[in-house]
Amino acid sequence: MSVVKHFITESIKRTEIDEFLQKKLERAGYGGVIISKTPLGTHIVIYAMRPGLVIGRGGETIRELASVLEEKFKVPNPQISVSEIEIPELNAYVVGSRVASALQRGVHFRRAGFWSLNQVMEAGALGAEIVISGKLRTERARYEKFKAGYLVKCGEPSLRYMQKAVVHVQLKPGMFGIRVRIMPPDTVFPDKIQIVEGTPPEEKKAEHEAERKELTAEEQQNEEQVVEEESAEEKTIEEKNGEKETSS
Repeated sequence: MSVVKHFITESIKRTEIDEFLQKKLERAGYGGVIISKTPLGTHIVIYAMRPGLVIGRGGETIRELASVLEEKFKVPNPQISVSEIEIPELNAYVVGSRVASALQRGVHFRRAGFWSLNQVMEAGALGAEIVISGKLRTERARYEKFKAGYLVKCGEPSLRYMQKAVVHVQLKPGMFGIRVRIMPPDTVFPDKIQIVEGTPPEEKKAEHEAERKELTAEEQQNEEQVVEEESAEEKTIEEKNGEKETSS
């Protein structure tokens, strides 16, 4: 197998595992998966809002997931760990699934989109975009975009920090697609310059070292003065003793 085919098959497998876990762990608030290969096997981290439902009673559900991943998807020695999502509103999978469930309940698509967008921005996101596509109001399919904040769609910040998710939901008019993009608050932009008030740490170190040197020099001078004074006192005492001896 060539290198190109190897990476294509690996990416297809990751996508299939992601879709399988998204359907299997829908009730647990599935929020994505990270798959990494280790010398002992394959380390799989599942993010969920309710980790207890992923683990199951006595670890029954997680053992079942491990066996399915090993048999169906040919994952060598899967080691699954579950991590709880701290802020669900900043997770693109969770936001997309909430919009999908709102559409299934009959909520108008604009209300569901703006409601989810406001929740994401209130959670502290720098920017967010929700796109709902399908037969929204007519027989002809179209899309509606809900956007707020600062959202970068290209470059390193987009590839490294942006949260992306696509969720599909089947309704009476047909299949609806929800695409979510979230820019988290800890994103680092290369064009944003931070002005640091005060001296840099290197200059502070140099100043501290200079102060220490000055202090050591002053201490040496003080010590020398003390030694000179003590020696002078000893000389005066010796001279007085010598004068007494001569007078006697």
